[in-house]
Amino acid sequence: MNIHEYQAKELLQKFGVATTRGKVASTVEEAEKIAKELGPVEIAVKAQIHAGGRGKGTFTNGFKGGVHICKTAAEVKEIAGKMLGQTLVTHQTGPAGRVVNKVLIAESADIGREIYFAILLDRATAAPLIVASTEGGVEIEAVAAKSPEKIIREPVDPLAGLQPYQARKLARELNFESGQIKDASKLFDGLFRTFAGLDCSMVEVNPLVVTTKGQVLALDAKFNFDDNALYRHPEVAAMRDVAEEDPREVEASKSGLNYIGLDGNIACLVNGAGLAMATMDIIKFYGGNPANFLDVGGGATEAQVTEAFKILISDRNVKAILVNIFGGIMKCDVIAQGIINAVKAVKLPVPLVVRLEGTNVDAGKKLIAESGLPVITADDLGDAAQKVVAAAKG
Repeated sequence: MNIHEYQAKELLQKFGVATTRGKVASTVEEAEKIAKELGPVEIAVKAQIHAGGRGKGTFTNGFKGGVHICKTAAEVKEIAGKMLGQTLVTHQTGPAGRVVNKVLIAESADIGREIYFAILLDRATAAPLIVASTEGGVEIEAVAAKSPEKIIREPVDPLAGLQPYQARKLARELNFESGQIKDASKLFDGLFRTFAGLDCSMVEVNPLVVTTKGQVLALDAKFNFDDNALYRHPEVAAMRDVAEEDPREVEASKSGLNYIGLDGNIACLVNGAGLAMATMDIIKFYGGNPANFLDVGGGATEAQVTEAFKILISDRNVKAILVNIFGGIMKCDVIAQGIINAVKAVKLPVPLVVRLEGTNVDAGKKLIAESGLPVITADDLGDAAQKVVAAAKG
């Protein structure tokens, strides 16, 4: 799950992380009011979407830049009016872009220098890892490619947490002046407590800035959360913005389905993540393109299977569907009956290929054969992939 920048700042402030003053606005009137409350200071108006590169993005109405600095409340109102309700296209959104429903109105910082700072999970060590660089304000991938020596890595013991000596060490390596090390260390500690306390998989601050007055601030933040831990954080789960997500993925999550939309035309319904990946691979091998990743899990109900079919056929690009089930805990005759009932319920407009294997496979195949439905059966995964690719083309 991702959250907006303004939500990230709210969370950081709860953990004592220094950042700039500001609030979010949904209308131009709200934007103007917030700007007046901030007082006679330069104000940043920042489009709120789940994508990076906003400052260099372009709106489909021709307005350039999703981040602007304004000097007056009237100017804030004007800029907000050009952003709200408009579609912003960045290098991360793709050509379709994202609609801006909110803008962050925040005090602009007089930046002396910019730093990159992130905490993430290192899968190699199964522990948190701090990644930092003096080259902030730019994509860290570009820094890693051009100047890898400028990337600082500091592993953190997951039980002990970030130690004071590590925070001071990072501050020195990031070239903070002696008078700034205390503030920098405090900010690093707050970021780690945020990371651990909210079960994050990543907290990225880019840029972390030092102002011309020597203040150390988290200017922009991006969070990723461990979805499996959200039940412990209802206040974070409430921040979910479904308008920023694929509608198919939103519907799938309501039914407990693991779904990710792709750009192909062959829909897949599979039980098990590994089998789903193998199914997508073999479709590609035989010249097709998967339209999705869909894992119904080992204990899917008939209702879930029916909902899965509804989601699959809601994608207008889908030309054929492949159901690939390996029966273990989930018996093939049970899933076959679920498929039959689901097909009858949703009236499939595209060809359906079904491959069953495992527990009660003969009973499952018999049910499908006697159903009278136009289902294409397959003997093995290779056969199923070839048939569904042919069906999608034909």
